[in-house]
Amino acid sequence: MRYRRLGRLGWEVSEVGYGMWGIGGGPGGFTGWDYDAAPGCLDEAVELGCNFFDTAWVYGRGISEQLLGALLRRHPDRRLYVGTKIPPKNREWPPKPDDRLDDVYPTDHIREYTQRSLDNLGVSRIDLLQFHVWEDRWATEERWQEAITQLKREGLVDGVGISVNRWEPTNCMAALDTGLIDVIQAIYNIFDQAPEDDLFLRAQRDDIGIIARVPFDEGSLTGTLTADSTWPPEDWRNTYFGPENLLPSVERAERLAADLPDGMTMPELALRFILHHSAVSTVIPGMRRLAHVRANMAVSDRTPLEEKQLTRLRDHRWDRTPTWWSQ
Repeated sequence: MRYRRLGRLGWEVSEVGYGMWGIGGGPGGFTGWDYDAAPGCLDEAVELGCNFFDTAWVYGRGISEQLLGALLRRHPDRRLYVGTKIPPKNREWPPKPDDRLDDVYPTDHIREYTQRSLDNLGVSRIDLLQFHVWEDRWATEERWQEAITQLKREGLVDGVGISVNRWEPTNCMAALDTGLIDVIQAIYNIFDQAPEDDLFLRAQRDDIGIIARVPFDEGSLTGTLTADSTWPPEDWRNTYFGPENLLPSVERAERLAADLPDGMTMPELALRFILHHSAVSTVIPGMRRLAHVRANMAVSDRTPLEEKQLTRLRDHRWDRTPTWWSQ
């Protein structure tokens, strides 16, 4: 496992981290979770060198955080870094155009969910506390600034981040201007290359950590989807891979498969593409099976992609704009 600095926080984090949405289960997410298998998957990741874990209260309504807290207690000798997220009070992903800061992150809500996360994790301090959604027109409002400043002053939080909305990688620049944001979590993958245009340049200039999420585009970049793929009714992918998105995603993945180097799987290619960029501090694939943990962690041992391979992958860029189904 290789390690990279998480921006100005200075933490050396595994370049392949662990995204804990799927493993947390619960309503509004991915189906197929297995709480009996989850501890073994997390332990295996630690043994393979992973030391960065990204969760959120909404992942299982606290269950994902509790799984992570149990992991911390099983490995008291390891320095494991924890990132979690405050849910929007109005439960809107992403915010609506007329949502006010007080609708989404009133001061008492920020404090309440920070304490809930502390309790679920069983820790006295959260390494990285992130806003789970964001709208940059809130950036200059003092209430959220004062709330997180007070949490840091009390020693409850070390670093502060924003998980930016899907396909809106620059919807955080004004927040970065405040100097209060240490880390940005953004969707970045072979299809979604837009963060390279402006966000990564800003991050490198200001020493902002970058967490790359959704490395497999919710599954299309694993190469396993077909035009007939379906999921249980309660699975979020039924929304994301609706009629507007499933077939185009499958067609683009099939074209990408033609550029797959010999002996390389599509998930490996997807992760290696993300890790080629020096602005990326860590990538956080979701993993619910031991085989996936082992395969994804092993990517860090591989050599960088060749320039000619990267050039071909540039042709698969897919610029999209947010829609009602792209939450």
